[in-house]
Amino acid sequence: MRSLNKLTALALVATLGLCALPGAGQADVKLSSSNDPSLALGLPLTALLDQERNGLKNVDADAIERLLASFKPKPKPTPPVSVEYSDAFLLQQPKATGGEQWQCLSEALYFEARGESVKGQFAVAEVILNRVSSPAFPNTVCGVIHQGTGKKYQCQFTYTCDGRAEVISEPAAWDRVSKVARLMLDGAPRPLTEGATFYHTRAVTPSWARKFARTAQIGVHYFYRKPKV
Repeated sequence: MRSLNKLTALALVATLGLCALPGAGQADVKLSSSNDPSLALGLPLTALLDQERNGLKNVDADAIERLLASFKPKPKPTPPVSVEYSDAFLLQQPKATGGEQWQCLSEALYFEARGESVKGQFAVAEVILNRVSSPAFPNTVCGVIHQGTGKKYQCQFTYTCDGRAEVISEPAAWDRVSKVARLMLDGAPRPLTEGATFYHTRAVTPSWARKFARTAQIGVHYFYRKPKV
């Protein structure tokens, strides 16, 4: 690396020296021994340039790649996603779109929490994404949501295995939950449920709930975190 930097500096010196030769700016100057940069720089400096050229041949490709990479502009950090848990905030957000994972998360929020407050919808989304982040669950949104689907009432999210058709019949509710899904997938913070990976409505009392730590109560849902073994 040091040789490469010295060679760059010496090449610049050679260029400046050549430009400073008498008559260098005249159109009729001919290349001859009188304006040979080797002579202008002197034998010691010419020998040093030759030495640096030979040294450059021994620089490995990785070193050159690292040098070139150091000149690449660093990408600007992505600003954090700011969220307010209010209808007014969601109304200000653009219409949401996305791919398969966004579609899965939007559907889960629609069928599991469309009647909840904005805060409650974000909380359910947190649980799903907390599961994605956990090694104990599938590592995609769609994988988490459809875990166990196909076995009636043995799935993780009831709407996927209750035998009922999944029909989006409330456009306004879909518009709202789809925006929540988009914000969460874009990196919105998850402060509401303190890392919860389970929840249930207050209308039921599953046996597992007695063994798990309750982390939050938002709307009609209780949220839980599985105790560490």
